[in-house]
Amino acid sequence: MKDKQRIDGQILRLEDKYKDSGQDLSSYLDGLLYQRYLTYWDYINLDTLLSLQQPRTYFPDEEIFIMYHQITELYFKLILHEQKQLVDDRSQNLDFFIQKAKRINSYYEAMISSFGIMIKGMEREQFLQYRMALLPASGFQSAQFRMIEIYATPMENLVHHSKRDQFSPKSSIEELYEAIYWKKGATDLATGEKTLTLKQFEYRYTPRLIRISKQVHNNTVYHKYLGLSPEKKDNKALIEALKILDTNANINWPLMHMGAAHRHLANDKGEIEATGGTNWKEFLPPDFQKIIFFPALYSKQELNDWGKQWVDHIFNPNKK
Repeated sequence: MKDKQRIDGQILRLEDKYKDSGQDLSSYLDGLLYQRYLTYWDYINLDTLLSLQQPRTYFPDEEIFIMYHQITELYFKLILHEQKQLVDDRSQNLDFFIQKAKRINSYYEAMISSFGIMIKGMEREQFLQYRMALLPASGFQSAQFRMIEIYATPMENLVHHSKRDQFSPKSSIEELYEAIYWKKGATDLATGEKTLTLKQFEYRYTPRLIRISKQVHNNTVYHKYLGLSPEKKDNKALIEALKILDTNANINWPLMHMGAAHRHLANDKGEIEATGGTNWKEFLPPDFQKIIFFPALYSKQELNDWGKQWVDHIFNPNKK
């Protein structure tokens, strides 16, 4: 009897749901009769997922290289999923803000803790051979990572630090974008010529990145923080979560790439170029980039020293 009452109540709620959307419940129930049972492999498209690794060479470790980058892009998508909820939220709910920041940190920390796969999980000799079949593709071309930066902070904070003084609050998104920091990492400093890697990326993604930048103008995650009431802005848990986010995105994550580049691309005879021709020694170090999503959270000294102590810790462990 209780089961029948429960089912009758569920049917009534379903009738209300479909009536409100102008749909016929009976048709949906007929569809349910014919529908196959859902399986795990269908739900996550497992067969398709496992078919997406298509190496260009016969070196076994190339498949590791592909899968790790695909996993990373999925984590980037998770980060963007949280950021979009933050910028769309109008409630200024402190718990919601902290929760989203902590979720983003958990994704970064999963990537950072697993990056040993890229540093020690592949044979250097294999990498140096199959990488030549990947030209001019490069992890530099990750559009999702650029989107993460754009959602996180105003475009003026992403301008290369050597050019920030050249712009005013009236500068357009297009002007700021032309001076964004990562372009310098794929440009010949002597000639000013862009690498093919950068040209490909700009052709494919510039319109999208400009559009997103305009959509979140004055509405980035940083703007959301600045728009909080004073007591909420001073919340220790929120400040800690945002500082950790900044450190994960702009210090720890680049340093993982520095470690991989040093292992695979550095040798006694000098540095080997990255696949996209990017100048990784100038481009990756956090203290060279000085990209900080939430600058109001730091003292002037902390801003000046951004990334330096971490570089010393990783690459000069005996330095006092």
